[in-house]
Amino acid sequence: MEKGINPIATVTDAGGAVRRPAVLISSSPHREGSEYTPWRDLFDVDNGHIRYFGDAKTPGGDPALAPGNRVLLAAHAQHTSFSWEDRAAAPPLLFFRRKTVMGVPKGYVAFQGYGVIERVERVSQFNRKSGATFTNYVFDFVVFSMATEHELFDWTWITARREPALTIAETTLLSPRAWRTYVDRGPAAFTGLRRRAAKLRITRREAQLPAPNTPEYRVLDTVYRYYNGRKHRFEGLAYEIAKRLLAGSGKRIVEGWITRMSGDGGADFIARIDMGEGFGAVRQIIYGQAKCVALSSGTDALDIARTVARLKRGWFGVFVTTSYFSERVQMEVIEDEYPILLVSGLLVAEQTILLAEEAGLKLHQYLDRIDSEFDRRLANRRPEEVLHF
Repeated sequence: MEKGINPIATVTDAGGAVRRPAVLISSSPHREGSEYTPWRDLFDVDNGHIRYFGDAKTPGGDPALAPGNRVLLAAHAQHTSFSWEDRAAAPPLLFFRRKTVMGVPKGYVAFQGYGVIERVERVSQFNRKSGATFTNYVFDFVVFSMATEHELFDWTWITARREPALTIAETTLLSPRAWRTYVDRGPAAFTGLRRRAAKLRITRREAQLPAPNTPEYRVLDTVYRYYNGRKHRFEGLAYEIAKRLLAGSGKRIVEGWITRMSGDGGADFIARIDMGEGFGAVRQIIYGQAKCVALSSGTDALDIARTVARLKRGWFGVFVTTSYFSERVQMEVIEDEYPILLVSGLLVAEQTILLAEEAGLKLHQYLDRIDSEFDRRLANRRPEEVLHF
């Protein structure tokens, strides 16, 4: 577990079939942004998703040759294969994250679940320590449900996969139910197998804002200061954050525009999200609002009410703020089942960090780039026009 990507050695069974028992994936939050880990992994295990950066760090180097990336790229080919045999032999990924215990950030790991690789993407990243840009891979992992196993992971399965005397079919019989379903049905089963942990949906103010003296707090403070005095231009960054959050498997974001200050009908930005293909595809208008306010200033319920009042059938609201949403605002959205995504200051900070890193830019450079594109994206158009693009 010294490395981020830790493959268990392959074994060959009596029939000559080769399998890797498992790959242990480790993330170290205390190293994020350092010369050792110049990126930031996202663990959202309660919603069955982890976004994990590979181990390439060398400018000019082929990221596929980094030892960890090489293992995960091979695993991805097996995880997404149409062959039952390939999927059964594919290594399960076991996820761990280092935790701070009694003020000590090293030496303690917490199990986060298991799963497979859903998607792989090449990205350019910027190492703030060395000042160099390099190419790497980012992996989207599916974290499988363990509800049938009462949230307990039985390591007997992994031990069996390490035993050459057992065939792949025999070890699969010892696997969790979600794994057996995946092996039988393939990637089409991902949606139904993804872990979903029911949680209280009201989030306290403290959980919506980054803690003081953290990288996220410094980023959010920088964002607020950057746009203070010309807060309407925050709409450009909010637009990028909304697109990134809404883009995902089976969805496509169609570029829209940022509305001008006069005559915008209440919207700050417009885009479109497409789901599905062909005649049965669904197109929804993204109706966005952006508020750049001091971190201590909560979002007024009236602002949300105005946004909701303008939503029509087939529209999807997004409200992005540098601050937080009060319990009253959250209760109204939940109880009335409004189709609106609430993006608080912490999420703004996290997404801005990722956007800048994926662009291979420092924070101020990225904000400058977004701001330089702001005027070009301005338009006075009816939201429905985005459906005809």
